[in-house]
Amino acid sequence: MPELPEVQTIVDELRSSGFVGLKITGCDVRWPPIVRGRSVPSFKKLILGKYIRGISRRGKYIVIRLSRRYYLLVHLRMSGQFSLVRAGLKRDSHQHIILCLGGRRELRYRDTRKFGRWQLTTDPSEILGALGPEPLGKSFSPGSLYLMLCARRRQLKPLLLDQRMIAGIGNIYADEALWVARLHPRRLSGSLKESESQALFKAIRCVLRRGIRNKGTSMGNGAGNYRRLDEKRGRNQDCLMIVRERGSVCPVCRAVITRTLVGQRATYFCPKCQKLRARKSEPQRSESQKTGN
Repeated sequence: MPELPEVQTIVDELRSSGFVGLKITGCDVRWPPIVRGRSVPSFKKLILGKYIRGISRRGKYIVIRLSRRYYLLVHLRMSGQFSLVRAGLKRDSHQHIILCLGGRRELRYRDTRKFGRWQLTTDPSEILGALGPEPLGKSFSPGSLYLMLCARRRQLKPLLLDQRMIAGIGNIYADEALWVARLHPRRLSGSLKESESQALFKAIRCVLRRGIRNKGTSMGNGAGNYRRLDEKRGRNQDCLMIVRERGSVCPVCRAVITRTLVGQRATYFCPKCQKLRARKSEPQRSESQKTGN
């Protein structure tokens, strides 16, 4: 699933491509369930003739600001991809929405799993208002993160994935941040010392910024995996500390990386560098006991 660095890369590349300022002259919706909040005929009627005034990101959402105070919000979900091509190129069967633009260009939305969502609105806060702070923004600070952690008794991995807590972090970058901070994904948030919270804060920003520099993470070679605007792969998969493959080892201690489920999500961590502290009244169980292996 595209996370903050992947979405930011798409936004940056659309912005630098001359996308902003173009007029929407046509709209072809081939899979209606992707459009939410209004009927497809209404969506097409409202979006036609609008000019693209700006593009930004909020969490995992792409926010396209249109003329006449409309906003197009796009969530890529599991397998959404964008490409900006010249008009007339052959379209493939997974390109479910095509926006025809001025200058004989087309913005094509490809989604093999069809989980993505497009929504046209005049009030983006109705959708984006529930999101937590941006982890690379000024409102996200070491102090605010520590207060958030202290106020809850949740396992760290599910908390990091909760978009109401922090916007934009997904499975891959949560695992990376926890490894950098040397924190077990099942560690309870309220048990962290202030120094550990500060380490997590720095780790979150470090892995996200690295992901953006490397133009995102493309895991595997499947048709639904993340691709950039020109359909090239990202580079960040070559820089991951926690390699998500069977038999991979920790780059620090060389222990074999453990794979387990935390909050129903596949989770990778180093059993030596990220030890789970036992409660005083309860002996620490091995990972095999926890997962039933």
